[in-house]
Amino acid sequence: MPINIPQALDRLCYRFPNMLVDAILEHEPGRRLVAVKNVTVNEEFFQGHFPGAPLLPAVLMVESLSQAAAILVRDAEATPRTHVYLRGVNGAKFRRQVVPGDRLRLEITMGRRRGSVAFAQASAFVDEQLATECELVLGVVSDAATIHPSANVDPRARIGEGTTVGPNATIGPNVTIGPRCRIGASAVVDGWTEIGEGTEIYPFASIGLTPQDLKYKGEPTRLVIGTHNVFREFVTIHRGTAGGGGITEIGDHNVFMAYVHIAHDCHVGHHTIFGNMATLGGHVHVED
Repeated sequence: MPINIPQALDRLCYRFPNMLVDAILEHEPGRRLVAVKNVTVNEEFFQGHFPGAPLLPAVLMVESLSQAAAILVRDAEATPRTHVYLRGVNGAKFRRQVVPGDRLRLEITMGRRRGSVAFAQASAFVDEQLATECELVLGVVSDAATIHPSANVDPRARIGEGTTVGPNATIGPNVTIGPRCRIGASAVVDGWTEIGEGTEIYPFASIGLTPQDLKYKGEPTRLVIGTHNVFREFVTIHRGTAGGGGITEIGDHNVFMAYVHIAHDCHVGHHTIFGNMATLGGHVHVED
């Protein structure tokens, strides 16, 4: 049956050394799954395991089974941000060597579930010969946020549950982002900045950076943004200055179209729309 294998395997926390499931043959959601791994001689682990007599390492057979099991475990999860990782292996038995040219059939049957721990019976076959069998112990965790591997997120930043941070985005150490926000590719959020729930920041926006006031000397001034705002591409929002009260504020449910600039110490209310390239100088108040 058709299935997005890379997306499904992204739920597995550990995938070393690479993707070890090539296709799904049978899928009974939440109950049973049959997948295949085509074992080819050009896979890098064969270079040292073993020279002149290549064998698929037993640990990689287990890894193939755990990747297939991750797809099956995911069927029962309500949130797309749930990940699955291997916690243990019970009663593993290896019956047959697996060599280049073999087609490894992976059969998974779901077992019992105890809270965040799932159990699955797993077997691998070459043709009709059993190669390995075991019980997999799988941990199921719901991530607080989805952060792209290329994003630069300071570990001190606080990212809310369900928030997505895109490729090459940068988030500074004093930033707090609420739940279910979306930070686009190459966006920058820095400074003492607070962003409310459901806010969307599009690619290349710059939120919370240093104000363009020559009197600013690096004080820890703030930017506070409410909920469900939209900041389109290349929007710039600067935080406050000590002389202007120390805070820039944005209310709820506002839309800032591309290239809008909101300067230091501005205060914007709720349900406003700023057209493309609109600009507010410092200390401006805009009502609802």
